[in-house]
Amino acid sequence: MDLPLLLLPGMMCDARLFQPQVAAFSATRPVMSAPLSGHDTIEGLASATLAHAPPRFALLGLSMGGIVAMEMARQAPERIDRIALLDTNPLAEPPDRAAAREPQIADVRAGGLRRVMRDEMKPNYLSDGPNLGAILDLCMAMAETLGPDVFEAQSRALQIRPDQTETLRTLNIPALILCGEDDTLCPISRHELMRDLMPDAELEVIKGAGHLPVLEQPEATNAALTRWLKR
Repeated sequence: MDLPLLLLPGMMCDARLFQPQVAAFSATRPVMSAPLSGHDTIEGLASATLAHAPPRFALLGLSMGGIVAMEMARQAPERIDRIALLDTNPLAEPPDRAAAREPQIADVRAGGLRRVMRDEMKPNYLSDGPNLGAILDLCMAMAETLGPDVFEAQSRALQIRPDQTETLRTLNIPALILCGEDDTLCPISRHELMRDLMPDAELEVIKGAGHLPVLEQPEATNAALTRWLKR
């Protein structure tokens, strides 16, 4: 049996984000997803995830999940056989973006989780495809399941996240850097940076997708993941 595949979802998402990947890969390997909750630092989330992860595994992280994946690679590089970083960012949070999270947190604390998710987050980052409505509905359902406490903790973790460029320079394992062509939150330039930093990385840009290519273009995304898993 192939090595386990551990999936780390984006902010305010859970394993439902990866339904097409579970369907594609669970016949040949253990596939699992870890929730990004219970800690308000990236370091704490990475440590907790490692504590429950298999001894050695393939690691995929999307968006905030990619940020946690990079920290896991910093903490325990010997346990990660290969890494896929999707629609994510290796840099620390700029001060203006960190400050912009404060009114969002206050709004969510006042009962505005649905409004924040609807108006300020996912709709701005997805490609306008035929499945957009269903994907937005799923994102809202995941966010409401996780709730305001997780929103605040994840926001705090992102505000003070570490820069991981040095981690990527030292990570000499098969790496896939993948993003949607229309992702405005984590643009292609960020992924070109990650590819150039890593010794054994390949970049895949998915057409017709924004920030969530795993749902927007699952067939193209799964084809890229298959190539990565076979490297």
